[in-house]
Amino acid sequence: MTKPARTKFTIYQGATFRKRLIWSGPAPALTPIDLTGCTARMQIRAELKSTTVLVELNTTNGGITLGGVAGTIDLYLSDEDTAAFAWTSGMWDLEITHPSGEVTRLAYGTVSVSPEVTRD
Repeated sequence: MTKPARTKFTIYQGATFRKRLIWSGPAPALTPIDLTGCTARMQIRAELKSTTVLVELNTTNGGITLGGVAGTIDLYLSDEDTAAFAWTSGMWDLEITHPSGEVTRLAYGTVSVSPEVTRD
């Protein structure tokens, strides 16, 4: 069983958000986990029990790109997306679905939005 990594993200409102995560095996080898054939999804909500999804990234909508044998997970939000944020903090987690149907909760944490000053 993989223990999810806890990570805090800061998103700068009005700027493109890109974050690369790498899933690797245990030390000392740290061999990347092959994500070939996997899908991924991530949701941000204001609170754990909130029914409203503030942001959803996945491998279908282009918000997550998996790097196959490299074990990379690239998260992406456009500057237009982040400029529209009307919220300032939330919680998130990231799940990987394997070709077998098994799901791994890979990471979770909090996210804060740094408000944009320069805008139209």
